Amino acid sequence: MATYAVGDLQGCFDSLKELLGEIGFNESRDRLWLTGDLVNRGPQSLEILRFVKSLGEGAISVLGNHDLHLLMVADGRAKQQRKDTLGEILDAPDREELLTWLRGLPLMHSEDDYTMVHAGLLPSWSIDQALGLAREVEHVLQGSDWHGLMAQMYGNKPDHWDDALAGYDRLRMIINAMTRLRICTAEGRMEFSYTGTIEDIPPGYMPWFAVPGRRSTKSTVICGHWSAIGLLVQTNLLALDSGCLWGRRLSAVRLEDRQTYQVACPKLAD
Repeated sequence: MATYAVGDLQGCFDSLKELLGEIGFNESRDRLWLTGDLVNRGPQSLEILRFVKSLGEGAISVLGNHDLHLLMVADGRAKQQRKDTLGEILDAPDREELLTWLRGLPLMHSEDDYTMVHAGLLPSWSIDQALGLAREVEHVLQGSDWHGLMAQMYGNKPDHWDDALAGYDRLRMIINAMTRLRICTAEGRMEFSYTGTIEDIPPGYMPWFAVPGRRSTKSTVICGHWSAIGLLVQTNLLALDSGCLWGRRLSAVRLEDRQTYQVACPKLAD
């Protein structure tokens, strides 16, 4: 049995099939870890959801910001944006089954020496603390009050952690960190508009994973979301969004030995 962590798919099902062929993925024996953003912008989001769901316990995906956006749109809390490609899911006969399954995915997953989250973790959070915070969000998202969370989820504030945060401000803060974070200050204040490379980060900010004293370094964090930096393999970091949607590559790492695999992707978005 092998476990393969794969970067953001965003509806690029053909590229996923090619990558799984490249690595010799066996559905009955191997496992997939997916960094979230299963859907949107690419042309095959419906096929991605159906395939990953069909793998059952053979696949673990965390929620990404585009997955949450789909839930927002489906709940009538947000409008589809010009570049969204969610229509097939919203019109599918198995729509509710897929959306319920999606809503049940974790925000964060940790197993042995690896932890997976879509975007990142604030430097002040230990793995155990972050897991507890993720469970708070999952409890609401999977419960009867999930519509209330959808109504309050969007927004950039608060932009830094405080243990005293409560209610939807607390949940929004956790969601933003785990699904939108790229850069922050040394104190953990987040900035959400920057999407560029590491070399051009604004003064006073740094990659979340480069903050001195980051408390989550005891585990190798697997993440996606930041396509501009490409595949980044470090001692305690596997950043796997290598821009498949933008015509670059789809990346996977076999966790048992950190063997990397990549396939070239057609450009599907501007």
